Amino acid sequence: MKKSRAFLAAAMFAAVTFASLAAQDSKAAPQKAEEPQPGVRHATSSGQYSGMYSFLKDGEFVQVTVEEEGRVTGFISRYGEGESDKGAFLDQYFRSAKLDGIKLVFTTETVHAVWFDFKGRVERGEGKNPGDEAYYVLQGTLTENTSDPQKKVTSHAREVEFKMFPAEASPVPEARK
Repeated sequence: MKKSRAFLAAAMFAAVTFASLAAQDSKAAPQKAEEPQPGVRHATSSGQYSGMYSFLKDGEFVQVTVEEEGRVTGFISRYGEGESDKGAFLDQYFRSAKLDGIKLVFTTETVHAVWFDFKGRVERGEGKNPGDEAYYVLQGTLTENTSDPQKKVTSHAREVEFKMFPAEASPVPEARK
């Protein structure tokens, strides 16, 4: 009787151990994002686009943070060019922004009667490896809008390409929850 109880206990222990191992194996392993292949023009994971990109002048930049479901936050840091802010560093946060696949659009808040609209896309740049300078670039049309005291708006559109800064120069903030 003792032998059969010991055998039964050992069999139950083996069954429980086997079942828990099988359950662990059957869980889907987290999938790693595929590394973009050289020559491929579009990236596969929108979170990879988060980072700091060059802007119009040396020392200016665009910070882009891609969150869940294409939600985008960020800002432009640039030098002021108006009479009251000439040379001052200004931050213009995104009022609205969205990423749909590789298509990126954003509009900044108005600061000192100036705001920006960007309509373009995120492309693979000339950087060879993730984290390299210009691994991704923002290409598209940037429209600078200015409003005078009489509320007359003047818009100036231009084609731009903003290069992603190297990884060590642009820590990527975590998405807000």
